[in-house]
Amino acid sequence: MFEAPALLDVSNGDGLAVAEEAIAPSMAPFGAPELSIVVPTFNERENLPILVDRLRQALPDVTWEMIVVDDDSPDGTAEVARAIGESDPRIRCLRRVGRRGLSGACLEGMLASQARYAAVMDADLQHDERLLLPMLKKLRAGEADVVVGTRYADGGSAESFSTGRKWISLLSNRFANKLLGVGLSDPMSGFFMLRRTVVEGVARNLSTQGFKILLDIVSTAGKSLRLAEMPYQFAARYRGTSKLDARVALDYVGLVLAKATHDLLSLRFVSFCAIGLVGIGVHFIVLSAGMTLGGLQFQWAQTLATAVAIANNFVLNNAITYRDQRLTGVNFLIGLAMFYLVSSFGAVSNLSVGNWLFGHDQTWWFAGLGGAAMSVVWNYVISTMAIWRAR
Repeated sequence: MFEAPALLDVSNGDGLAVAEEAIAPSMAPFGAPELSIVVPTFNERENLPILVDRLRQALPDVTWEMIVVDDDSPDGTAEVARAIGESDPRIRCLRRVGRRGLSGACLEGMLASQARYAAVMDADLQHDERLLLPMLKKLRAGEADVVVGTRYADGGSAESFSTGRKWISLLSNRFANKLLGVGLSDPMSGFFMLRRTVVEGVARNLSTQGFKILLDIVSTAGKSLRLAEMPYQFAARYRGTSKLDARVALDYVGLVLAKATHDLLSLRFVSFCAIGLVGIGVHFIVLSAGMTLGGLQFQWAQTLATAVAIANNFVLNNAITYRDQRLTGVNFLIGLAMFYLVSSFGAVSNLSVGNWLFGHDQTWWFAGLGGAAMSVVWNYVISTMAIWRAR
């Protein structure tokens, strides 16, 4: 008759870690693999078979699986992953329809795992798969909760970066360390391994937006995590195109500000405000052009500038702030009409609050700032709930 092993005391976080390590590395409870490798993808069909072959060679004596989390790639990445999985059950695919974003993909992949450890790496072959086994050994030995592949510690390099991109990366790392105090040489790394229980513990407080899931996990968990770094040589992308663009930079700034304010400022709200600032610039450009080049009277030029700025803000928010809830076709036109209506009420709230503050304080700049803040918050909350219906 089968006799269940004695349970260890797991009444606190330390006990949980001890309980995990009490299971021998070769044992996979209930047949689950020891390691899940989460690979977020978008248009990576050419790189995927090569990555699978490299993982087979790098982890010969480890029970592992690769979870491909694909954002509905039009190039058929999900189909390639499933085709490989037909002959190798260690390869499985989660296809996300109507949702986008690297952080959300990584989080869904890790939460879909039953392995004791989870790793995150890209499909573009820039991360060194040979580092996975040393990372795993460090976790097995109980030396760390999170092991990060770093490009900037001794022995690591990012020679494939252009000079400009390398400087941006280094400055971003310093900014995150200074503001959040995460204590990593490469907090922007997309190559790391951790105990899956770490993710389970903070999952509800993580952002599904953006591209920097490691920074989110480490800053959310705080000082309770034991961190370790391992250097590696960051390679050039094998095939396909980079996903880095202006949205990544905006998401990064939003994430850092959100964590620095303990999520008082959400990533979406920071993005919404940044686009609002762009809208102010568009407003003044159209206003100036209408009066100087078009010969319009101020009231007509102002009306045109307002209409163009609102449309500009809607298009950018639809593409960036709410890209995981992006509106298309008829819904795009309905959303634009609703955004005009919401913005009109926002202008009324701006005037009402501004006039009320000025009547009590007589300080024009304070009244103006208060009215503008009210307008922004109104537009953001109502747009999020009624137009894009995001969380």
